[in-house]
Amino acid sequence: MSHRYEFYFADLDTLVRVESSPDDVTIRATRDTFSERRKLSFIHELAAEGFISENCAWVPAVGSGFAPGVRWRIDVTWLKDSLPDQACARRFMLRLLGGATLLWLLLLAGVAWRATGSGSHSTHPPANFPVISVHHARPAS
Repeated sequence: MSHRYEFYFADLDTLVRVESSPDDVTIRATRDTFSERRKLSFIHELAAEGFISENCAWVPAVGSGFAPGVRWRIDVTWLKDSLPDQACARRFMLRLLGGATLLWLLLLAGVAWRATGSGSHSTHPPANFPVISVHHARPAS
């Protein structure tokens, strides 16, 4: 079973995706900003936190510097998968702007309607409305 994890290193302005399977680990960074020492440290941290197998943290005595099955790539193509489709984003923005414009026009029409007096309500009842008045009797002294 394959797992994917993404990390952002603000101090290096680098995004990193870790793709791990039982057999191998591929680490894809957007920029070549990691030193060999920092790469190894990051791999050890991944293994210590359980993101990758402990076997991947061991460094061979001779060779590339990484455990067998661990590959470090500088690759930005994986970012294209997570970016929204341009047509979809354009449709969303047009709907958002259209809805906001419609709401603005409705609010403007409401203000204009109230300003012309059409929407004013009198606080006095109509002339044919029965008025009931209640008088309280004073106690006799």
